[in-house]
Amino acid sequence: MIVPPVSVPVGELSLGQVEGLAHSSQATAGTPAAGEAGSFGGELTEAISSLEKTQDSAASASQALATGTVSDPESAVVTVENAQMAMELASQLRNKATEAATSIFNTQV
Repeated sequence: MIVPPVSVPVGELSLGQVEGLAHSSQATAGTPAAGEAGSFGGELTEAISSLEKTQDSAASASQALATGTVSDPESAVVTVENAQMAMELASQLRNKATEAATSIFNTQV
């Protein structure tokens, strides 16, 4: 199944960028180390780091909203919603990757 490139702002990661990760894994399959820049492992590490930053900013925004120290409540709510969407996207990607790996492992040769 091919997902059309739809730009959904989720922190610093969009659906088009996630789709690009799959294409970069095919292009960099011959790279020796997974942690090198441009490799799938490197891109995955950057995506997880971005997700963590998004979650941290949402936590601080929600705390500021709860304590009443936020100057713009609307931006705090948007930040929390973006973090929720980012986590849902990461969860769905993890589920799809797990399903794909299980399917590969169950394939009889």
